[in-house]
Amino acid sequence: MGIGYIIKRAYYKKNAESARLKIDSLPKIAVDSDSYSILEDPKLFKQRILELIKSAKKRICMTALYFQNDEAGREIMDALYKAKTSNPELEIYVYVDFHRAQRGLIGKGLQEGNNVWYQTMASTHNLQPIIYGVPVKKRELFGVLHLKGFVFDDTVLYSGASINNVYLGENGKYRIDRYHEIKSKALADSLCMYCNKVFNHSQAIFNLNKSNIPSANELSVEIKSQKNILRHEEYPISDEPINKNQIGITPLVGLGRRNNRLNHTILYLLESATSEITIYTPYFNLPSPIRKRINFCLKKGVLVTIVCGDKVANDFYIHDLNNFNKVGAIPYLYEINLRKFISANQSFIDSGKLKIHLWKDGDNTYHVKGMTVDGKYALLTGNNLNPRAWGLDLENGLLINDSSGLLVPKFIHEKDFLLKHTTLLRNKYDIEDIISYPEPVRKIIYKVSKFGAQWLIKRLL
Repeated sequence: MGIGYIIKRAYYKKNAESARLKIDSLPKIAVDSDSYSILEDPKLFKQRILELIKSAKKRICMTALYFQNDEAGREIMDALYKAKTSNPELEIYVYVDFHRAQRGLIGKGLQEGNNVWYQTMASTHNLQPIIYGVPVKKRELFGVLHLKGFVFDDTVLYSGASINNVYLGENGKYRIDRYHEIKSKALADSLCMYCNKVFNHSQAIFNLNKSNIPSANELSVEIKSQKNILRHEEYPISDEPINKNQIGITPLVGLGRRNNRLNHTILYLLESATSEITIYTPYFNLPSPIRKRINFCLKKGVLVTIVCGDKVANDFYIHDLNNFNKVGAIPYLYEINLRKFISANQSFIDSGKLKIHLWKDGDNTYHVKGMTVDGKYALLTGNNLNPRAWGLDLENGLLINDSSGLLVPKFIHEKDFLLKHTTLLRNKYDIEDIISYPEPVRKIIYKVSKFGAQWLIKRLL
């Protein structure tokens, strides 16, 4: 054992201790471990949403990227209207992205936005849930509302899922995500107070139940002012002592690369690892700071497991090449990133310190994100762990501090469930190379390479 090895080990240990200190110093909400449960099936998640809507007495607060006008979306919306009608005192607030709500699906031609459906529903009911459109940036391309979490009285359902057929397992297809239920008044209060403070009284945010919504251009000044608020506002919580049968939960929110507590905490989590870390990401396009921390983990001997989606499990994948458009090249770009990452880290794969699992289940899709560290910490988040989430979108997450390992069996069960539909990659040859891609895909990739636009595309994906 040389002096260089001893110095490196001492450095790694000191760095991990410093990161853990930063994590542990965050304010925490005390939650009984018995009040924390994990669902697996999207259909169970939908069923639980409907049950909690029906039983809500005081408040419902839902934040998601979008609330779609399809069978599952209409069932959830009808339940919200029924709840409001039977209990007029029930406060119902739904927050969706301002831009996404006013356009159709990408690659599906000219379509009405979901806001037309919201307005039609509102016009036939005297009592309505208030549906706010939140513009994070002036244009959708440069940032959206990507906050997650549903509150029903004092129960929180946290998932990366939005409200539509595929996220809720309707019509035989599903997009797998994480579905965590937490009974905590303090956590529910924190999520609701944040939304009320930064959204309900903002001049940039409008009730989408009403017509004549100003355009983003008309709201340019208001959106800029709102963006500054979003960059600095945090979830309000009081630091509570954690008893032996409790875990600590810290809600986190962040926008932009600077002074982003969520981003900082993700890096601290990676730096804190001493034995093992599992990372979930649907789209393999890791920001540079995360890649560097993963490399740091591997060098100090931490077992790193990455579970990501196969290109056919990407929501932009197009099975029928006769209907192919440029958007269909996105999953292949992610796969190219993954292939390069495998090639650069083959020695760690060979030594068993890096395990990459590729998820695929027929034509279903994968949308799981977050991480677990050393059986002590876990992160639930809507953050895709990509450059777009890192610097453009408004993201949030729940940091679970579980020093006694009370939730370890539940998280292991969730991981085992997700790994059922994965393949463990041994080397870069386990996935396709560019030469095997369909001709329309190759043409787009070569064109992107020719004009040197890779860096821009990676940042926006």
